[in-house]
Amino acid sequence: MKKHVIGLAAAAALAALSGCSLIPHYERPAAPVAGAYPQGPAYPQAAPAQAPQATELGWRDFFADPRLRRLIETALDNNRDLRVAALNVEAYRAQYRIQRAELFPEVDASGSGSRQRVPADLSTTGQRVISSSYGVSLGTTAWELDLFGRVRSLSTATLERYFASQEAMRGTHVALVASVADAYLTLRADEALLKLTRDTLGTYERSYRLTKRSYDEGVASRLDLRQAQTSVETARASLARYTRQVAQDENALLVLLGTASMPADLPPGLDLDQKLLAEVPAGLPSDLLQNRPDILSAEHQLLSTNADIGAARAAFFPSISLTASAGTASNQLSDLFSAGSGTWLFQPHINLPLFTAGSLSASLDYARIQKDINVAQYERTIQTAFREVADGLAARGTFSEQLQAQTRLVDATQDYYKLAEQRYRTGVDNYLTVLDAQRQLYSAQQVLIGDRLNQLSSEVNLYKALGGGWKDVVGGAGTPAS
Repeated sequence: MKKHVIGLAAAAALAALSGCSLIPHYERPAAPVAGAYPQGPAYPQAAPAQAPQATELGWRDFFADPRLRRLIETALDNNRDLRVAALNVEAYRAQYRIQRAELFPEVDASGSGSRQRVPADLSTTGQRVISSSYGVSLGTTAWELDLFGRVRSLSTATLERYFASQEAMRGTHVALVASVADAYLTLRADEALLKLTRDTLGTYERSYRLTKRSYDEGVASRLDLRQAQTSVETARASLARYTRQVAQDENALLVLLGTASMPADLPPGLDLDQKLLAEVPAGLPSDLLQNRPDILSAEHQLLSTNADIGAARAAFFPSISLTASAGTASNQLSDLFSAGSGTWLFQPHINLPLFTAGSLSASLDYARIQKDINVAQYERTIQTAFREVADGLAARGTFSEQLQAQTRLVDATQDYYKLAEQRYRTGVDNYLTVLDAQRQLYSAQQVLIGDRLNQLSSEVNLYKALGGGWKDVVGGAGTPAS
């Protein structure tokens, strides 16, 4: 029996190794973008060549704020979206192992025994008969010899989907890092606006008290009093709005963190006007093809559909399956393993598709159409990545000048407010000038905080668009163990 089993296994291995593949030769589609990023007044000069690329700069090095780094670590440990992405990778790994197992015969061991009584009137001898049979066998059933690579093509397609899921998890990780940073920066900006509004309200209230005193003494008019009151009430409404926004920002951040409350051991954070982020060069558009998780995932999906074409092609050819077994059989349990009780079975089965009403051709057409769809999606992903990087570079090239101009505007408006208030107190100007100066100063300070937030968010989004934010965790995808 052992010789039969060894022979069958050797024949099966030889048949599997001799198979061919009908998967089309893959050529990466040309990137439908320019070879360099846009140039012009909105774009900065190229970064020094020695500066690290985004993928070489881990998020711990990119974000200088220790409080933000601690929040990102918490999110990476607890975020549910990232957990789902990791579980999806494991699911695709299991699917690949299931599909890959089809390449090998499934060997089963079975044992059986039966006793049967036949009545005399049904027996051929006219007497009651009790028959017994026992058997033990080892073999495989309906194992397909992959002569034309159909099973291996399906295995390759599943493997590429597994790789795509790994890149999708990378993308989820990068997006989570950027989302936590954006949420944190928004929170810090709203906290700054809340503090500004609280300080402004204090200034307005002091001005209102002075105006009311002047009104009580008959110096200021009722119009001046009401104008001062409108400033106070407007600031109070803004205070309530920013108090609400800060609370909502904290709630949004908690969802990203995946925790019920903020970590208790958070270090102090940096202010928005401090150096919060490192600057990274954009490199070339071709770098995106090796760095962007969504582009890599789209290409693996394209490779998967390319392998599906090989499986659809192989379906046109004959398929051969093999059922084989070897064992022993006897009508007495005590003689089951006696000499001369050996049995074997060799049963090949060939199937040649002759008429399928066009289903095989339709399956091949469907596989080719799916590949064309994935080519278009791959190209669209590259175009989106190129636009995101170009937008980030345009923001980098213009926000610095905008922030400088806005800072000078705040300084000028603050001086304007001081002069207007002095002139009003000395009776040179009316209170309308003071009110206008107050509102302009408050508005300019709000815009400055908003511009700083937008500048920081654009840098985070550029870092994400360049594929950064993954180095601090693990390396690239690997082939799952079988």
